[in-house]
Amino acid sequence: MSIFLNKDNKVIVQGITGGEGTKHTALMLKAGTNIVGGVNARKAGTTVKHTDKDGNEIELPVFASVAEAMAKTGADTSIAFVPPAFSKDAIIEAIDAEIPLLVVITEGIPVQDSAYAWAYNVEKGEKTRIIGPNCPGIITPGEALVGITPNNITGKGPVGLVSKSGTLTYQMMYELRDFGFSTAIGIGGDPVIGTTHIDAIEAFEKDPETKIIVMIGEIGGDAEERAAAYIKANVTKPVVGYVAGFTAPEGKTMGHAGAIVSSGGGTAQAKQEALEAAGVKVGKTPSATAALAREILEKASIASA
Repeated sequence: MSIFLNKDNKVIVQGITGGEGTKHTALMLKAGTNIVGGVNARKAGTTVKHTDKDGNEIELPVFASVAEAMAKTGADTSIAFVPPAFSKDAIIEAIDAEIPLLVVITEGIPVQDSAYAWAYNVEKGEKTRIIGPNCPGIITPGEALVGITPNNITGKGPVGLVSKSGTLTYQMMYELRDFGFSTAIGIGGDPVIGTTHIDAIEAFEKDPETKIIVMIGEIGGDAEERAAAYIKANVTKPVVGYVAGFTAPEGKTMGHAGAIVSSGGGTAQAKQEALEAAGVKVGKTPSATAALAREILEKASIASA
């Protein structure tokens, strides 16, 4: 089982002919992702050559729009490798086409553009689940990758991971690689994002194959505090967490655009306290967090033996 993505998803790539789109289309195909085409209005009607996971050469059609690609291929998922200045239009196009899942990788999208797109999606009935922007995307190991996460870190297993940080996503997957993951999802660290910690945690709670949830947060905003309240009220599975930014100075943006501690809120300490009050075990480092998860998984394995 998995959340949001599996081997049956039919994926298109917005920006498939660009440098990043070309590189990551190849890597996603290698991971087994069922990519059925791409979108570039200026190159509509052409094809791009790639190699599938079995080493066979394939030609992927390029369409003028997301709507056309969906009509011609039955695509239900899109990933956008589009420069920041054009990302809002790409997101709106996907929303208008009502594609069920859209992953936005791009970093540096103006916050007002992300806010506009988020509000537009709400106005249209939220028929499109947006992951990102400024994120590594989503991977269901052994089945599909829609994003930039290395597909060879780990295989399938009982851990569900949701993270604001791309690099910490990869580290946590590596730390727990011997257990494996149902799905790992990077939601991005911008001030305005689509899918949240709560969305992913809710899905992991419902997924029978996910036995433990790992959440990685960071300073800034109140997403982790809201996730803590949700976990306390709704989640029965064990959750372990990590909050990046314990040494961050107040008032200075650190890394992600949303990672800024304002006066009186958003600190790592406050987030840790909220999570621990909800019964979440929180590690001081990513490795300590992985150790907490490992302890729970090993006890569960003994109990079921």
